[in-house]
Amino acid sequence: MLIGYARVSTDDQNLDLQKDALLQAGCERITEDRLSGAKSDRPGLKSALDYARAGDVLVVWRLDRLSRSLKDLIEMVTLLETKGISLKSLHEAIDTSSSSGKMIFHIFGALAEFERNLIRERTRAGLNAARARGRRGGRPMILNLDKRALAVKLYDDKEHTVVQICQMMGISKPTLYKYIEAQREVTARQ
Repeated sequence: MLIGYARVSTDDQNLDLQKDALLQAGCERITEDRLSGAKSDRPGLKSALDYARAGDVLVVWRLDRLSRSLKDLIEMVTLLETKGISLKSLHEAIDTSSSSGKMIFHIFGALAEFERNLIRERTRAGLNAARARGRRGGRPMILNLDKRALAVKLYDDKEHTVVQICQMMGISKPTLYKYIEAQREVTARQ
């Protein structure tokens, strides 16, 4: 059985194009979601996966409708394979029910992983080169040294809650804890 899955990111987008393509492909059942693909809790996708049985094919208009990242997509295909369910993408013409479809899918996956690794290496090299020239990365500190010291003093005095200190200083909890940790390191070195 062909089970279609359609997704758009927002309510104001239209599913008609995807649904028409899925119907034309012969899908007997179509589930849909109207939310970001980055969300892991997608009721339409869950419904399609719960309904599908071994030998069925999950059909999507494009692979990006199923997943926003290659890692998630590969995990999804692996999950489908363990259940005996194939994946078919109409736009990319990939069908994992065939040996050649599986091979093409895995080649795409390997190439995308290779590209991610190249980007990671270039980024790391760029950051190292910038550090060698004396540049520091990251966000600039929100508070100057005096205000950071005051935030840490307020924390150490235990007269105010963490939330109160953060509100007074206009910072988040992680930022406060980062300032506290930095102060502890300075104190430990002295």
